[in-house]
Amino acid sequence: MSLVLRRLCHRCHLSGVRHQSTSNTKTKAMLERMIRVDHAGEFGATRIYAGQIAVLGKTEVGPVLDHMLEQEKVHLGTFEKLIPEHRVRPTAMIPLWNIAGFALGAGTALLGKEAAMACTVAVETSIGEHYDSQIRTLIADGADGAVKHEKLIKTITKFRDAELEHLDTGL
Repeated sequence: MSLVLRRLCHRCHLSGVRHQSTSNTKTKAMLERMIRVDHAGEFGATRIYAGQIAVLGKTEVGPVLDHMLEQEKVHLGTFEKLIPEHRVRPTAMIPLWNIAGFALGAGTALLGKEAAMACTVAVETSIGEHYDSQIRTLIADGADGAVKHEKLIKTITKFRDAELEHLDTGL
């Protein structure tokens, strides 16, 4: 280590500043990416269901869509709390997801309840696989990944199970 670097580190040590290790930096980046993507996905899901409800809300599938939307709102609320907790920048794509999600939901619902449910099946299948991948990644994060990320793993697992319930409902 160079003399300059040692002096800087010594000053940081005296002032209480701590340097993040490379693994901590990678873990932080991984968590930021996961939380940002999951927040955007849950936001998009609420917009898809809102679009479907705008078209099919007064039909026999209306209560089912309402129930799924309420679950998605809980998921979104959780990620909205995790964003400031982990100091994550939300995606800049929220305005696009707002319009595109609603349009996808309304558009498929205009084709009928079968098309709306086919959209739900496609989206929830993708989300279930996405959450499974995240769970595996969190567990594999070092020797203590499962312990270190226990709370987030439990949250994602719970949400994945709800998404798979939506998949079953869609089928």
